[in-house]
Amino acid sequence: MVTTTTRAWGSPSKYIQGPGEYNNLEMYTSVYGKKAFYIIDGFLFEGINKRLEGIYAGTESTYEAEGFTGEVSYNEINRVMELAKKAGADCVVAVGGGKTLDTGKMVAMTMDLPIIICPTSASTDAPNSAMSVIYTDDHEYIGCVFHKRNADLVLVDSEIVAKAPIRMFKAGMADAMSTYYEVLANEKADGVNYVGKGYRRTKATVALAKLVKELLLADGEKALRAVSKGIVTDAVENIIECNILLGGQFENGGSSVAHAVHGALTGLPETGKTMHGEKVAYGIVVQLCLENAPQKELEQIVNWLISIDEPVTLAQLGAEESEENINFLAERISGEKSRAHVEPFLVTFDTVKAALIMANETGRYYLQRAGKL
Repeated sequence: MVTTTTRAWGSPSKYIQGPGEYNNLEMYTSVYGKKAFYIIDGFLFEGINKRLEGIYAGTESTYEAEGFTGEVSYNEINRVMELAKKAGADCVVAVGGGKTLDTGKMVAMTMDLPIIICPTSASTDAPNSAMSVIYTDDHEYIGCVFHKRNADLVLVDSEIVAKAPIRMFKAGMADAMSTYYEVLANEKADGVNYVGKGYRRTKATVALAKLVKELLLADGEKALRAVSKGIVTDAVENIIECNILLGGQFENGGSSVAHAVHGALTGLPETGKTMHGEKVAYGIVVQLCLENAPQKELEQIVNWLISIDEPVTLAQLGAEESEENINFLAERISGEKSRAHVEPFLVTFDTVKAALIMANETGRYYLQRAGKL
């Protein structure tokens, strides 16, 4: 529970989303100086760098670019930071997925430089937050670093996002859906958010978290049909905004069980190939079971997750539903520093273990009803 009556809100200074917006990158970076330093997802590097050559040609600005090696570890952050220093960067531009963006934020904030975030998929709400999630070089979750400010600009080219692998889009939808349930838990328990030292939520935060759920249920299916063809429609734009901008309400509203489950799952090596949002999808089911959510609510959300092919059981994440794994997860989720304790009731090892078992049973039940098991 918070120990202040002060409410707080954090967000990027600017958010711009639309088709073809990456073509305006030089215009946006020139606001902060003539030398931009880019960190780009490794598998996107060649294509994005080629595009940047054309964008910066004939302008007064210059840029240097470096490929991201794959993990937000301190070794990678320090490597990129040294390159940015040598380049004499006036601003940092991070292009790619959540891990690349979090690395860019770490570099820019440490160097006290402006940061422009350019997601190439709508797979997480990482672009919107003033934090970086840090892992070991072996991909195990360490914790979060909270920055003194959010990005100076989040720039989303919806044409690029619509052409990203659909798996990323779906994972982003699951991650966004968790926002509603985690903000609601914090609202009920008066939990602390992630702005600065932690404050109460604004009413705007709660309202936008509800809008996230409404948009996902209303436009999610239509958006998936469109992105399966690589096209941009109003429904696609709505879900992109939902996944990236509105889903960022976790920072203003706080997280809870769903993301505690994600953090615990990173300790199971067999889940290493699953995406952030996929782990969170399963975490939503665990949270609903732990909260003893109304049957209609549980059925609606589990069926929705199944309809977009998101995991609702441990087995779908590649992990055995063994007692050893269940105990491992329950211990981490119920740990002293876990955000699961924000719930407005006592959270213990035993209650979490029961919720994990029930989540797997619930997931299997609805998978069978849907003919997917």
